[in-house]
Amino acid sequence: MRENKLGARNFVVGVDEAGRGPLAGPVVAAAVALGEGYPHGLDDSKKLSAKRRRELDEAIRQTCMWGLGVVEPVEIDRIKILQATMRAMTLAVTQLVEKLGDEPEAVLIDGNLSPQGRCADWRWPGARPIIGGDALEPVISAASIIAKEWRDRMMCEAAEAHPHYGWERNKGYGTAEHMEALRIHGPSPLHRQSFAPVAQLALL
Repeated sequence: MRENKLGARNFVVGVDEAGRGPLAGPVVAAAVALGEGYPHGLDDSKKLSAKRRRELDEAIRQTCMWGLGVVEPVEIDRIKILQATMRAMTLAVTQLVEKLGDEPEAVLIDGNLSPQGRCADWRWPGARPIIGGDALEPVISAASIIAKEWRDRMMCEAAEAHPHYGWERNKGYGTAEHMEALRIHGPSPLHRQSFAPVAQLALL
């Protein structure tokens, strides 16, 4: 295996996603293998302040190896959100493994489900789902932080093209502000048409 930031041949991959629940935007997964100089204080991204999360995101991406998987709303509508999440995770781990040029010793996934048997391209049969893993395993915490920060940046960029919905604040979640904008302006191309609140409004 070529030299990389890990400083060792064997490595464990942590996987987490951001954006399963929103009404708009992609679902994003990150896969991370911790480097020797990874930052301390890693935790579930939802428990961190926005400032601290941004700081850790930058530090993780500088000191660790990581991969991303992004599945856009049109694909979410086609294959549904669970399958889209499994696909995003598969894409993230695949990208990371290609960067490293070697197979991981283990893959740890936040939650209670694995892409094993749910995504045809998943090839790591020993993957282990861990409920609450983003608060228990630093390698999953790191993935949680990268996934959330990456998706948040995507939604802030999307808000510039679709300013009615307040995505720079709500990141596509169904807040009162977002729902009111949906009622007034209707769905955008980045809304998930298969999600009930969007589908119901589209029929009005």
